[in-house]
Amino acid sequence: MAGHGKEAHPHGADRLCEAGDRVYSRAVRRGRVSREDAGTVPCLVELALLHPDPDDMGWLVPTSPQEVMTRLLREMHEHVVATQSRMGSAVSAFEWYAALGGNAHSRAEGVAIRVLDGLPRIRAAMDEATEACASEVLAVQPGGIRREDELSEGLHRAMALRRRGVRMRDLYTHVARHGQGLLNYMELMGDAAEARTLDEVTERLIVFDRTVAFIPASSDRTIALELRHPALVDYLVTVFERLWRLAIPLTAPLPDTGIEGITHRERSIAALLAEGHQDAVVAERLGISVRTCRAHIARLSETLGAASRTQLGVRIAQAGLDGPPRSPELQPLTAPGPGVPESPTDR
Repeated sequence: MAGHGKEAHPHGADRLCEAGDRVYSRAVRRGRVSREDAGTVPCLVELALLHPDPDDMGWLVPTSPQEVMTRLLREMHEHVVATQSRMGSAVSAFEWYAALGGNAHSRAEGVAIRVLDGLPRIRAAMDEATEACASEVLAVQPGGIRREDELSEGLHRAMALRRRGVRMRDLYTHVARHGQGLLNYMELMGDAAEARTLDEVTERLIVFDRTVAFIPASSDRTIALELRHPALVDYLVTVFERLWRLAIPLTAPLPDTGIEGITHRERSIAALLAEGHQDAVVAERLGISVRTCRAHIARLSETLGAASRTQLGVRIAQAGLDGPPRSPELQPLTAPGPGVPESPTDR
């Protein structure tokens, strides 16, 4: 393998080079490949897609595609969790710095981080940013189904942006798909707006032209931070773009769980329960009410044949619901019990 370093194959297991794809495919079909044939693609060994055959060191055997897919999805899941954790830490840091408004350094940087106390000040600052916006708005909207009053409150800003040809991209939780108000809003915006959804999103975030961002600074969202520091805004834009790539377009259906009787939302609930979260935390992270969350847990228990929460935890692990989902063709599990259709109920 001399002469073939990592520099010649700068890729991961999710995007193999042409030679690597050819050799790995051959190894999967035949069950093994000779070291000589794999000599031109050291990336397969470096990425643990091929490993020595213990019975004959002159041959390499492939890691199963199922195991490779599981590894990739788990790494993606861990990356999203880590990003959301860093986002929470950054918000806490912003609040701490904002509280130092009494010293000279904070006054000097007042333009970079500004505290907006009260809804009237927040709305006035948002209107000002909207008027100055020329090209793009990025927004994260947590909380499940958007209420009509929430959508109406920002409609005048959205329409003003649409008239100027500004592009808008919004991230919601999957639950928001069941709100007719959001569907009507997106239809009204037409090509000017695009929406995608995830199981979970970060706290509320709005970025105008990648120069000014707004985030909440209190749990009831009556205090906000207006951020104009380039490094902070760039960080928030990076978080948004990475979540955007992982999200599913609002116009596309949610992927099937691959397990009969388990809906996409119930799979997300099962994974959070397996992490040890209480019902209220699970509900908040998925943007649903505690009552709706417990109704899904009850259906999950019935489908998996669990008579108690302790037994439910065991059944979740046995069904492989305690980690990120695998694609349906790689997970031929069938949960006990009747099929349960996805419920549009949110609150």
